[in-house]
Amino acid sequence: MDKETIIIVNEKDEIIGHKERGTLSQSDIYRVSALWVMNSRDEILLAKRHHTKDHYPGRWGPAVTGTISEGETYGENIVKESKEEIGIKNVKFEVGPKTKISNEYSHFTQWYFLKIDKNVDAFELQKNEVEEVKWFSPEDLRKQFQKYPENFIPRIENYFKLFCKDNV
Repeated sequence: MDKETIIIVNEKDEIIGHKERGTLSQSDIYRVSALWVMNSRDEILLAKRHHTKDHYPGRWGPAVTGTISEGETYGENIVKESKEEIGIKNVKFEVGPKTKISNEYSHFTQWYFLKIDKNVDAFELQKNEVEEVKWFSPEDLRKQFQKYPENFIPRIENYFKLFCKDNV
């Protein structure tokens, strides 16, 4: 099977090329889509990244994230990744903000938001991507993050501030 080709962009999020997954240099900027999921009780659905993932294995992060492949838009990617990773389909996502990360990885992230009431056991997980999903109350997330920050992806606090009334 051919390796996936991902989109490389400039500082303005304009496509400047493509690279095979796994061949990025630290100066490359790529595109990511991410889904922030909450329920009617204002709980946040986080996904524990599979322990074999290259970026932040075994840590809690947004419910869905995906790197944009060649020929794909942010919107197409979030629909595909949501279906593959946690089994969400046939819903309309609200478009959220676009953020840029520049540290050991550089990427633009187009955020999407979904409010849904669903038990964790009703999500269909892609086991090689997501080990588990869990609903966190804002208070529990705050406590867990303060006590065990190493269990979460970096910047989870920033994402919480983007979408939640309270802050971590």
